[in-house]
Amino acid sequence: MFSARSLRRLPLVLAGVMAVAVGLVSPAAAATPYCGIWWGSLPEVEPGGPVPEGAVVDVRTGQHDCFDRLVVDLSGATDAYDARYVPRLTAQGSGEPVPLRGGAVLRLIVQAPAYDDARRPTFLPSDPAEVVDVSGHRTLQQVAWAGSFEGQTSLGLGTRARLPFRVFVLSGNADSSEGARLVVDVAHEW
Repeated sequence: MFSARSLRRLPLVLAGVMAVAVGLVSPAAAATPYCGIWWGSLPEVEPGGPVPEGAVVDVRTGQHDCFDRLVVDLSGATDAYDARYVPRLTAQGSGEPVPLRGGAVLRLIVQAPAYDDARRPTFLPSDPAEVVDVSGHRTLQQVAWAGSFEGQTSLGLGTRARLPFRVFVLSGNADSSEGARLVVDVAHEW
């Protein structure tokens, strides 16, 4: 009925069935995403209207258990952005390369200027190469300024590697319920 060969394999088969039965090995373990994150690393683009309603007023970061976060505070409502991994970051207007630390470059273009109608800065980093301090972050290695030109502002996020990210807009900012927050989360792992 059973061959000698199949009887030799029986203990292995039974051990595998028992491991799944007691939960030591889950058949779906390989498909479980890191921290429940299902984001990808492809571009996230939300085109907006021709004229932005607000201006960039601050840039800040935060750390979470599963991702690092960049927040761009805006004085008005906006939902227009372009976030994508690029081979290198270039400055707006000049096209000059902007160096970034890390294994990958995530470029963020916000459809909002960092200046007001009189061309006075609404946000101007004291150090364009280090817009915010990201020392101690697991994924973000550097945040650099790439300029604000013709109604849009560019930032570069140097990340540890090309990792999943998501972008979304929340109403209100750190100083006002009238503004908005553009949020970029970059996962620590795949």
